[in-house]
Amino acid sequence: MSERTLYDKVWDSHTVAKLPTGQDQVFIGLHLIHEVTTPQAFDMLKERGLKVAFPERTVATVDHIIPTLIQIRPFEDAQAEEMFAALEKNVGENGIRFMHLSTGRQGIVHVIGPELGLSQPGMTIACGDSHTSTHGAVGALGFGIGTTEVAHVLATQTLALGRLKVRRINVTGGLGPGVFPKDVILRIIHDLGIKGGLGHAYEYGGAVFDKMGMEGRMTVCNMSIEGGARIGYVNPDETTLAYLAGREFAPQGEGFDKAAAYWRSVASEPDAAYDDVFGVEGESIEPMVTWGINPGHSTGISEKLPRLEDFEGEERRTAEQGYAFMGLKPGAPIAGTKIDVAFLGSCTNSRLSDLREGARILKGRKVNPRVKMLVVPGSQRVKEQAESEGLHEVFTEAGAEWRGAGCSMCLGMNADKLVGAERSISSSNRNFIGRQGSPKGRTHLGSPATVAASAVEGCLTDPRGF
Repeated sequence: MSERTLYDKVWDSHTVAKLPTGQDQVFIGLHLIHEVTTPQAFDMLKERGLKVAFPERTVATVDHIIPTLIQIRPFEDAQAEEMFAALEKNVGENGIRFMHLSTGRQGIVHVIGPELGLSQPGMTIACGDSHTSTHGAVGALGFGIGTTEVAHVLATQTLALGRLKVRRINVTGGLGPGVFPKDVILRIIHDLGIKGGLGHAYEYGGAVFDKMGMEGRMTVCNMSIEGGARIGYVNPDETTLAYLAGREFAPQGEGFDKAAAYWRSVASEPDAAYDDVFGVEGESIEPMVTWGINPGHSTGISEKLPRLEDFEGEERRTAEQGYAFMGLKPGAPIAGTKIDVAFLGSCTNSRLSDLREGARILKGRKVNPRVKMLVVPGSQRVKEQAESEGLHEVFTEAGAEWRGAGCSMCLGMNADKLVGAERSISSSNRNFIGRQGSPKGRTHLGSPATVAASAVEGCLTDPRGF
């Protein structure tokens, strides 16, 4: 059983009561909401005559259904307009802060939380989206929840949760050129499996994370859920404090110094006990891409696809399905696989550092004429920052489409979708069948660098050549 870890400290300090079910009733410090999982939740409250318990602890934005090409109201998509209007009405009636399109703060919920300083170390954070684990990058516990739980948090500011085991994942040494945080998490999921983290929180550490920037840590924590872990986090350190300093909703002045002392105190102790420890040598990681139909179906870009004999039982059947659906053959090289679409965006990789890396590769080059490339910043502020650096000009001159902030092609809830059996290289987090909007669409996951390099070559490409 884990002891003296950040997870244990934050969990214990937020536990309100022990429930008859054996679960703990955990207080939620910050509730982030969006347009997709809230309409029914607010209806549940109305049916019971309940009010939002702590509206000042809830922050709303729009991201999943928001169009990225034309964002003028009313939206062309009637369902998107209806969901936007419902959120607008519900937050207005309940006095909830809303990061509306007109505020300059709108964006993907897991981008704007840290960006605005809403997400802070030692917090418990909940959101009706599975990738709430992203906020663990600042040293918080982020819980992805369903619609019923969204209603419960709105009404009580608590969740009924079972305590998790804690696995420490050490990534030692350093990363080679062309290897990025996205490759780190894809490698971890490759090694531990998509079910390896079930019942666990993942604590990431080691030399690679000590040197990793905050946006890279967010990428890794974001995809913890793809490895089966409910939570992923990195202990707060000087990198964390430097990132949060001056953020809009972070403490200011003496308040920041006081908060920083607390933030440091929640980090895992040097003698912390873990339920399990796993290690990866950073030098052994190369650019990773997925080849199948879940994020665990991945391989190094220079490697050949695994043999079916390498899998057993249900994993063998899933691998067979993956090869059949993706139109690939075991033992063949993954590099050189032709693509139709390149997508740089999503809550995993749409921050300024991701766009800079994509632009670095595209500068002075052209997107292959048979490839459609979309570049979608994660927030209005990221878009503004990128444009101030001229990144949008690099993308458009290369032949990519520069869009407004939103979830975009990560999932099929807006106009940005694959068509038919198009094959994409995507910086997003899931390659499930139908995930990018077409039941026949085929998705490969990779880093922003891999996306950009592949867009230039028209096929899955090792970014180290750039």
